[in-house]
Amino acid sequence: MGNRGMMEPQITPASPMSEALTLQSLPLFPLSTVLYPAGYLPLQIFEVRYLDMIGKCFKAGAPFGIVTLNKGQEVRQAPASNAAPDDTPQELFYPTGTLARITSLSRPHPGLMLIQCTGLQRFEITQHELLKHGLWVANVNVLPDDQRITIPEDLQPVAKTLERVITTLQAQGTTADQMPMQPPYQLDDCAWVANRWCELLPMPLELKNRLMSLDNPLVRLELVSDLLERNGIST
Repeated sequence: MGNRGMMEPQITPASPMSEALTLQSLPLFPLSTVLYPAGYLPLQIFEVRYLDMIGKCFKAGAPFGIVTLNKGQEVRQAPASNAAPDDTPQELFYPTGTLARITSLSRPHPGLMLIQCTGLQRFEITQHELLKHGLWVANVNVLPDDQRITIPEDLQPVAKTLERVITTLQAQGTTADQMPMQPPYQLDDCAWVANRWCELLPMPLELKNRLMSLDNPLVRLELVSDLLERNGIST
């Protein structure tokens, strides 16, 4: 990619025939989770390769990219002292991810950051590169926001059940930063309800990523309804 240092992602407008945007040199954070648009993600940052990146993104008000690991660990392992040099990347990740905006950052002590993030638009990686200090950067195409679709009558129970989950957590005294989802609660929107259930339901990361990558939020919600039934969750 020819971009050897960590830089703020550059936004390039697409041609007039397309509404897509391209982000160049977007810093990536591979995790064993899937961030959905409007999702809430608290993180502890302690690896040197991410401390500088997160600090720069927060100062600039710039997003970074959350991508889901399909091989490797979140925390990079030091090679054994007798291991032969290996240029193979320790992490492999799915090509579709989500932009994350840092909404809160604190430094309890040197070498540790506590951040809270909100999911923005989804993106597809077109090219990626591992920099010498272990940070991934990528050129990505930002995907359109999910179309806003009102939940049809036959899927209303899925939203009602999620509303009960939220109400129960609040009644139990769950604080705002401990809630798995953040307001505003868009319980009439297919994408928002489907995304929150995808975050809550136990399922393989590959399936979570595939559901996040779907273009049609109504189809995503229909699949979530099926998953709720399979998991024995009454709607």
